[in-house]
Amino acid sequence: MDAISLAGVSKKYKMYSRPGERLKELVLLNRRQYHREHWAVRDVSIRIEKGEMFCIIGENGSGKSTLLKLMLGILEPTHGTVSIRGRATALIELGLGFNPEFTGRANVYMNGAILGLSKQQTADRLNSILDFAEIGSYIDQPVKTYSTGMIVRLAFAVAVHLDPEILIVDEALAVGDIYFRQRCMRKIHELRSRGVTIIYVTHDMGDVKMLGDRAVWLRDGRVMEIGDARQVATNYLAALVKKDSEYLRSKHRVSAAASNEPSRPKEIVTSLPRTVHRHGDGRAQILGIQVCDDRGRPIDCIQTPAWILVRISARAEEEISLPIVGVLLRIHGADFTGTNTSREEFPLPAMRPGDTYTVDFHLKLPELSAARFTLTPAIADGTLLEFQLCDMVEDAVEVRTARSEVPVYGHMQLPCLAIHMAGAPR
Repeated sequence: MDAISLAGVSKKYKMYSRPGERLKELVLLNRRQYHREHWAVRDVSIRIEKGEMFCIIGENGSGKSTLLKLMLGILEPTHGTVSIRGRATALIELGLGFNPEFTGRANVYMNGAILGLSKQQTADRLNSILDFAEIGSYIDQPVKTYSTGMIVRLAFAVAVHLDPEILIVDEALAVGDIYFRQRCMRKIHELRSRGVTIIYVTHDMGDVKMLGDRAVWLRDGRVMEIGDARQVATNYLAALVKKDSEYLRSKHRVSAAASNEPSRPKEIVTSLPRTVHRHGDGRAQILGIQVCDDRGRPIDCIQTPAWILVRISARAEEEISLPIVGVLLRIHGADFTGTNTSREEFPLPAMRPGDTYTVDFHLKLPELSAARFTLTPAIADGTLLEFQLCDMVEDAVEVRTARSEVPVYGHMQLPCLAIHMAGAPR
């Protein structure tokens, strides 16, 4: 059985450049149009089953909050029909449904009455609401004196304790502290196990993948995709990565055009060992890696501590939306340290097939014991949190560290300051 169904739902707003234009239309009996049309939601059809955890995702301004208000009957659709079966409670805007002049306690009773509960039924739930909200004596103060966090606490506590059959939660939880948010997540899990239908709007794709059964992705008020929550969230993230890549590419063009100095392309490095072990999807490849001293001279041995320059060249075989070039340093086969362009906040513009980038990493090595360390270059497509490895060349180059005059204990010597504390006189 469907808890909520929408068929061909659209919502149109009239947008005026100046307030007086609305009056002009009224005076002229709409014979002349002074507004432009804005469709916040356009031709959306969704069926949400009873007991389902349904997520709504999309960028800001995509129509998510408007869609929720249409589901709740707060807004009337311009076209289409909305059907909801069951008692619905909602947390879709800070303080929505609260009268700021009334106390928190009075607002709890008012919300209960709106949902069809008697005063006694609401009173029976009041202690549970107060225990969950944890706002103390403020419950008898006007809501207008509450902080943002207190409003969220009370609003969520009311929404989940008035026996909802359908719970609708918008992004309001994002403003809560981590302690309260974790309690809210546990409560959502509890309601879900009891068969409550939950509609959840969030920008956290981790929540979508972990909690959602199905999801809908909105863009400019239209449905881009609807289906399995994990798949929809993955496709949405991929679209955001592509959009960010286009932004970085345009930003790179603007910076290059604004620069008065001609760009000086770095020398492409092509040195790699004859026998290499590499892996990745092959959409880009490492052309070479070179290790130099602080003057740019190639080295295979270094006296530490010292600055070294690691130069890496990579070429795209296909389009790479968000390229990340990085290097990993290993000592005796164990990963010692590493970095990449994304971690160093040095975003690279998108790469087209045939594009070649050369990146310099200036690394300060601590005082190391006499040993051999290897460097592994890599290129990936994505972000620090989610990326697709294109090419990694294992242990592509080896550098020796010369023996220090002073012994180094273990692999490295940490910078240390020893201070003598004189003993107290007897």
